[in-house]
Amino acid sequence: YNCQALFFIFQNSHLISLIIFDLINVKLGVAFESSNPSFRVAKDGSIYTSHDGVNLAKPVQFLVIAHNHPNTHSWETTVQLISLETSPNEDAYGPQPVPFSIRFPGKHRRHKRDWVIPPINVPENSRGPFPQILVSIRSDKDKSNQIRYSITGVGADQPPNEVFKIDPVTGKMFVTKPMDREERSFYHLRAHAVDMNGIQVETPIDLYIYVIDMNDNRPEFQNQVYNGSVLENARPGTYVMTVTANDADDNATSNGMVQYLIKSELPHSPNSHLFTINSLTGDIATVAAGLDREKVSQYTLIVQATDMEGVQSYGLSNTATAIITVIDINDNPPELTDTTFSGEVQENKVGVVVANLTVLDRDQPHTPNWNAVYKILSGDSFNHFTIRTNPENNDGMVTVVKAVDYEQNRAFMLNVAVYNQVPLANNIPSSMQHTAGVTISVQDVNEPPYFLNSPKLIRFQEGVPAGTSIATFPAKDPDIFMQQSIRYAKLADPANWLTINATSGQITTTAILDRESVYVKNNIYEATFLATDNGYPPASGTGTLQIYLTDVNDNPPTLLPRQAQICERSNGHGINLTASDADTDPNVGPFIFELPLYHTSARRNWTITRINGDNVRLGLRIHYLESGVYEVPITVTDSGNPPLSNQSSITVKVCPCDENGDCTTLGAVAAAGLGTGAIIAILICIIILLSMVLLFVVWMKRREKERQNKQLLIDPEDDVRDNILKYDEEGGGEEDQDYDLSQLQQPESLDHIIGKGPGVRRVDERPVIPESQYPIRPMVPHPGDIGDFINEGLRAADNDPTAPPYDSLLVFDYEGSGSTAGSVSSLNSSSTGDQSYDYLNDWGPRFKKLADMYGGGDDD
Repeated sequence: YNCQALFFIFQNSHLISLIIFDLINVKLGVAFESSNPSFRVAKDGSIYTSHDGVNLAKPVQFLVIAHNHPNTHSWETTVQLISLETSPNEDAYGPQPVPFSIRFPGKHRRHKRDWVIPPINVPENSRGPFPQILVSIRSDKDKSNQIRYSITGVGADQPPNEVFKIDPVTGKMFVTKPMDREERSFYHLRAHAVDMNGIQVETPIDLYIYVIDMNDNRPEFQNQVYNGSVLENARPGTYVMTVTANDADDNATSNGMVQYLIKSELPHSPNSHLFTINSLTGDIATVAAGLDREKVSQYTLIVQATDMEGVQSYGLSNTATAIITVIDINDNPPELTDTTFSGEVQENKVGVVVANLTVLDRDQPHTPNWNAVYKILSGDSFNHFTIRTNPENNDGMVTVVKAVDYEQNRAFMLNVAVYNQVPLANNIPSSMQHTAGVTISVQDVNEPPYFLNSPKLIRFQEGVPAGTSIATFPAKDPDIFMQQSIRYAKLADPANWLTINATSGQITTTAILDRESVYVKNNIYEATFLATDNGYPPASGTGTLQIYLTDVNDNPPTLLPRQAQICERSNGHGINLTASDADTDPNVGPFIFELPLYHTSARRNWTITRINGDNVRLGLRIHYLESGVYEVPITVTDSGNPPLSNQSSITVKVCPCDENGDCTTLGAVAAAGLGTGAIIAILICIIILLSMVLLFVVWMKRREKERQNKQLLIDPEDDVRDNILKYDEEGGGEEDQDYDLSQLQQPESLDHIIGKGPGVRRVDERPVIPESQYPIRPMVPHPGDIGDFINEGLRAADNDPTAPPYDSLLVFDYEGSGSTAGSVSSLNSSSTGDQSYDYLNDWGPRFKKLADMYGGGDDD
């Protein structure tokens, strides 16, 4: 009972391990044993590591067994070690020791002396024969009962299975095959004893089996090739790199203890032993001076690792390659290849290379130790030049960064120096500063004239009349060594308001300046002018003239908005109105909004209420206004001096509204001006229009019919022109419309026509000579078929969209100037009666009357 209490104290605090030792070791004589060979337990109960390099990255758990002095009883518990972080109690003497956290979560069991089995050691790679006996287990109760023995755990009934077996009768336990410590170094089994009925007769006992290491693994380098580097001119003892080899054997024994050796070193320059290696850690360092990258840039070492603490005779070895690169340092300054350089540049050129400086440097190319940096020491007080480094060949390119002026400097003498991008290394003797002189000549070119003040800003009030001189815009020629003249011209004048004198540069207006023009931005009007010299080739420069236009009140305000809607019943709401004015302060608001005095209906129905200086509200003066569209005239007056007014109208749609004050659908229709009265008026207008169209169609039909039934020639009362073709006077009037055009055909014989004298022809005869469809009528008509001629003219008139509205046949009765009918004087009357008119009887009933009158024939 006392022992158990003492162990309880031991479980919960390792700090009183000395008390446990005093009580247990003095009173009971207790000894401790660890199941993990990497840890041992001192007599006072303190736990120590058995060797260096114990891995505590993960928790370690093992058994601790306690035996009493007579060795009649034993106790066991499980110990779990957890590595804590570095103690925060660090001081100037370095980190303090870190304690282990010790736990004993297991329960204590009491065993008999003969049922305790000490740990079993088995060497790996044993040659057998197998199975090989390890230990015999027997119970005191096998004298009175038949006992059956068995083992459980990893290696017995758990994978890997059947590594260990036990004779169930004799209790002898065997190993069945060679062991491999690198595969598994520790086995924990449990032995059981039961009677023939399977009843446990003894408490299960723990068996601990440890595999003893053999030197069966060579050291293996982590890499076959290691790469390291060291600065040239490094001092002896400078660390270079570390090579590492691991041995799978137990590193607590000589089998896993590796040592390193350099087998070879190439090249042998400046000597054969420039590097050494730490045999225990694998650290490679320099052992001699003389590293020079410009001579040898890389070394190759063959490194050997041997176990058995480096004993070459019976240890196992392996090799790897270490490549050491010599890193360049700036131990060679750059050197200019010449002491003088030259170049030339045209004035006003920027960004051009005018000279090229060459340099030599023996350091590693394209590194800061080799890259050259150039500096201008003197000769460029105004910073016209800079020297850029060519990254390909390290040359210095003298470049113009600020335009040079021939009239000020005709040549430059520069003194330049060259350095490296990084300073020279320590202990490197620096030579004299490498400098050179650079001569740069400046070439004169024809420079363009420039305006003395561009942009030039002037102030004028808008409305300046045309012909006003507003400014003189002179330009100057920078070529003082050339005698040249300057002429001026207008380059850009968006509104075409200005003109410039070609020789003096005097600017005059050609139109009225308007601040509200679209070409004026932020009250400023810009125009660009050109100045050109007479050099070779001619050069020109531009200048900008800015005219700031001050405002005058020349724009009346306009009403906004121009359309709105309102409810037909006055509900306190209205239409918010404002005004816009193209002018600026003080020629804009506050505005005055008024209803015209002469417009009584507007003043009776509407009212204007001021909101602020720029806004008013238009509302109904009466309680109810019928739905419809109303034009409300409003006069708006600005605050200019003198003020300007403008009367404009707002179109207001008055409509019925719902409870939310929004126009209803029917109200929107009514507001659009389509009320009942308006709709009726529109319908009446449509009916009238359709009636007019119908009457016009009927009239056109009747006219067409009259045209078809009309007499051959028009009545002289229908035409105010002189006409001799009055054949309808002897006819039956309007009633006599049924005539036969065949009677107007050409007579069978043309003798009576041929016998006539020139100038006496009938206009109803076909011409003798062929003519085109629309010939120019000669002065003497030709005989022909009058019926065909009239029909052709009728068809042409009907198909011609540009024909006059009267019958085209009427053109043939014209007897004026140019008429083919000839003069009336050609119709000589005969009082003797010698001429015969009998042929008129053949022309139809309309000409019979004429034949009777002149020929004396019978009446028709």
